[in-house]
Amino acid sequence: MAKTKRIIITILLRLLAFGATLSATVVMVTSHESAEVMNIKFSAKYSNSPTFKFYVTAEAIATGYGLIVLFLSSRRSFDRLIVILDVVIALTLTSSISAALAVAQIGKKGDTHAGWLPVCNQVPKFCDHVTGALIAGFVAAIVYLVLNLYSLHVFLTPLFPV
Repeated sequence: MAKTKRIIITILLRLLAFGATLSATVVMVTSHESAEVMNIKFSAKYSNSPTFKFYVTAEAIATGYGLIVLFLSSRRSFDRLIVILDVVIALTLTSSISAALAVAQIGKKGDTHAGWLPVCNQVPKFCDHVTGALIAGFVAAIVYLVLNLYSLHVFLTPLFPV
């Protein structure tokens, strides 16, 4: 019964992580909007920023990894490798979200010291998509953190019985 419960919890967490990373990737990739400011037309899309490209790449890798691990999670031989890769994915997601949040904050508020103006007033749909993608990515990072903590609990419980 305990093994079945562990597998069900792990699969549910992995499905949640997969859904969050997939939605973050899709929402960010589909975010684009054009605007005209002072007779100058510009386009805002995720591919204009290397930081957003890194974010999409990290989320896409986590999505692919999550899909692969869903099929391998019931096999005992890959458990240690999966735990190590879960930590790597969690760290990658955290770093990409941090970088993307910094760029999104500049897009929303601007930077008066550098002379950068906020762009979210001109392209609100793009900024809303980015915000949604960042929220989904943040959920995925939290789920991977919980998954890591749960995996550590499962591995350490036999070593340190109560």
